[in-house]
Amino acid sequence: MGTDKKADFSDVSSTVSSTEQVVQKADFSDVSATVTSTEQIVGEQQYTVQKDDNLSKIAKHLLGDANAWKKIFDANRDVLDNPDKIKPGQVLKIPPRQG
Repeated sequence: MGTDKKADFSDVSSTVSSTEQVVQKADFSDVSATVTSTEQIVGEQQYTVQKDDNLSKIAKHLLGDANAWKKIFDANRDVLDNPDKIKPGQVLKIPPRQG
């Protein structure tokens, strides 16, 4: 076996280019938002039921109309099953007063 020559890679060069697509990041600098009404959030209040209260009495006191009891009932269907069965200590959502 004579003299073995080693491979000479001294003049080899390479380049790697990616095939990944360059995706521009979303630009949100010109995005704006507007809130036109906060009545439902700000206008809603709460009331804690007192002894001898009923929805008509609460509606008359807070909304100025005893017949508005149904609005209070509708706003509280998640906690009330029967408009005639409210209990002292219950906290009710009171919808905004209309006009």
